[in-house]
Amino acid sequence: MLDETLKGQLRAYLEKVVRPIEIRAFVNGSAKSKEMLDLLNDIAGLTDRITVETVEDASARAPSFSLSTPGQDIGLTFAGIPLGHEFTSLVLALLQVGGHPPRLEQAIIDQIRDLDGDFTFETYFSLSCQNCPDVVQALNLMAVLNPRIRHVAIDGALFPEEVADRQIMSVPTVYLNGEVFGQGRMEAEQILAKIDTGASARVAGKLNALDPFDVLVVGGGPAGAAAAVYAARKGIRTGLVAERFGGQVLDTMAIENFISVPHTEGPAFATALEQHVKEYPVEVMNLQKAEKLAKNGDFFELSLESGATLKSRTVILSTGARWRQMGVPGEDAYRNKGVAYCPHCDGPLFKGKRTAVIGGGNSGVEAAIDLAGIVAHVTLIEFDTKLRADDVLQRKLRSLPNVTVLLNAKTTEVLGDDSKVTGLAYEDRQTGEQHTLPLEGIFVQIGLLPNTEWLKGTVELSPRGEIVTGAHGDTSLEGVFAAGDCTTVPYKQIVIAVGEGAKASLGAFDHLIRISAPAENEEKAA
Repeated sequence: MLDETLKGQLRAYLEKVVRPIEIRAFVNGSAKSKEMLDLLNDIAGLTDRITVETVEDASARAPSFSLSTPGQDIGLTFAGIPLGHEFTSLVLALLQVGGHPPRLEQAIIDQIRDLDGDFTFETYFSLSCQNCPDVVQALNLMAVLNPRIRHVAIDGALFPEEVADRQIMSVPTVYLNGEVFGQGRMEAEQILAKIDTGASARVAGKLNALDPFDVLVVGGGPAGAAAAVYAARKGIRTGLVAERFGGQVLDTMAIENFISVPHTEGPAFATALEQHVKEYPVEVMNLQKAEKLAKNGDFFELSLESGATLKSRTVILSTGARWRQMGVPGEDAYRNKGVAYCPHCDGPLFKGKRTAVIGGGNSGVEAAIDLAGIVAHVTLIEFDTKLRADDVLQRKLRSLPNVTVLLNAKTTEVLGDDSKVTGLAYEDRQTGEQHTLPLEGIFVQIGLLPNTEWLKGTVELSPRGEIVTGAHGDTSLEGVFAAGDCTTVPYKQIVIAVGEGAKASLGAFDHLIRISAPAENEEKAA
């Protein structure tokens, strides 16, 4: 099941295990059960600390397996075969069940252990989803640390009846005690904030008590990370506040040709950014959403949704962008019920179904090509009279037998039956005729929208909502700088965002030097 290279790497990791690991495998004689057993036996063969027991239980999901250790009540189960993106989740689960300490702040570990209540989580994932492992790994760890927390990670592709019954059309989807708890990427801190009701107030109190910063970076994507590093290197007090560290990068499947890194994936790149920032004395305040920026005397005051207020002498805005929505009736009502924005994550849930992709740029055409290998049929809908994607992508798209391209078409409504998407209405822009397209999934790929609504009236914005910046990253408000996809800088690329973040930070530092320099008459008097 595992090749020799992977076995060697896994054997080295398992040397860190300090207590026995008991694996109970629930099987039903299917080919997938055999495949899962082959994987588990390969792993058990790498160390004498792991044992595998086969169980036939008609009431249990099969194939599935639980991990535990003698003397500990651990409720951690994988329903499926955790390969692909989830293989890392399996390795971490083995280490943590085996007693290897987690790489998590002690305050968060204590908060998990102190939770009062019984929590049974179920996470539906797909092996191609790059955001799912974060959720699976966070909940697995919580199950290891607290016996009153149980977690089952379920591969939706292997349990299609459950997916259909629960009408799951987006991964990761998390259930808590039988009810939908959340969808999309979540870390342990975010999960704790939802189930530990006093956590937000405690965090806000700590943030209010912080001393003012010299530079406060708002946003934790590539631009924000670069800005924080360059500020901290100058030896000035630096803070970084982010709604989620990593930003849009976390939703990016593949990153190619970031100079010196030919290929990586978004979550891995985001982790590297965070590790780099934490090498410097930067106060990182994650999971905090900015609401208002104002000048008060010598300091800027940044108000957060949590109720906290941060003060700083200068501010760097690097709030990034998010997927642009169609803005048609039904889109909001059927989001995660057939309307999706990540074909890599959610595509496997639409196997054998009819789908549409909105947008004829590179992202849209790439999404259609990827989906064509999974779904029954893809209709690509483009508002313009021609596709805007690269020629090589267009040629590949038109070679696929299960793809239809509609040009000069305006999407007018998402149709559904109150629980899921059933179709899409569009207008032929040339003739004005109205059409209805029966389908089960709609993937929106029409570009990005800057996260700047909260800054209207504070700094100058372009007609598209981007922050207008000067040569040094300066904005219309003296002392406030900006960088990355939220600005008017052309070409929204990671490598450009990193450079712009560094430039804005140097601009802020130069501003601090100038406002702190003694006045000319003071120098003469001295």
